[in-house]
Amino acid sequence: MSGPQCLTNPPTLNASSGLGHVYNLGGLPSYVVGFPDPKLAMVAIVLVSDVYGYETPNLRKIADKAAAAGFFVAVPDFLKGDPYNRENTSRPIPVWIKDHSPEEGSEKAKVVIKDLKSKGFSAIGFAGFCWGGKVVVELAKTDSIRAAMLLHPSFVTVDDIKEVKVPLAILGAEFDGGLPPKLLKQFEAILKEKHEIESFVKIFPGVKHGWTLRYNASDEAARKSADEAHHDLIQWFRKTIK
Repeated sequence: MSGPQCLTNPPTLNASSGLGHVYNLGGLPSYVVGFPDPKLAMVAIVLVSDVYGYETPNLRKIADKAAAAGFFVAVPDFLKGDPYNRENTSRPIPVWIKDHSPEEGSEKAKVVIKDLKSKGFSAIGFAGFCWGGKVVVELAKTDSIRAAMLLHPSFVTVDDIKEVKVPLAILGAEFDGGLPPKLLKQFEAILKEKHEIESFVKIFPGVKHGWTLRYNASDEAARKSADEAHHDLIQWFRKTIK
């Protein structure tokens, strides 16, 4: 993972946060919000959380923003009701992660995709944050989704990027121990050679891993950087899954 940065500033989880509601999607409790804009056809965005899970208020706020832009948005509980808890010292992250492999998450995501398609959604985009970034890059190696975005992802390798088959955007931080700018530029170079797909790589100055979710809302600069990333997410999916 990205070391201690992945776990800093944990959110206060709130099962009732957000403007949407919880609905069973692909067998998983999922925060859902929004109605498809007819101009966008039946398209959906699925957000895959970091280790703190789908009850993270700031994650649901991103879903609400995308819904306000005309998308149907789902945030499934890929962590099986068991988000990482820093206070549980008997289950440090190396132990916890054994029960929550991103590869398992990607298999659960395929069931969610199948359910969405059965409901008439013709195009689906996935965005993954930190732990969720690895889930999403696995899906991006298939033709099961239309487009993907990784936001300060963990575990993602050069070999993963080489296998990507769908349009992919990556938002990274200037200060990220697991995904430094040098590695992001390697990803960008690989994607540029894939002329058959669109790609977009952006490094945000002055921010750390996790800035899109675990920011201090009272810090204007931090909030603006997060808002910019959220805007980029919406515009990317407007461009690639409309």
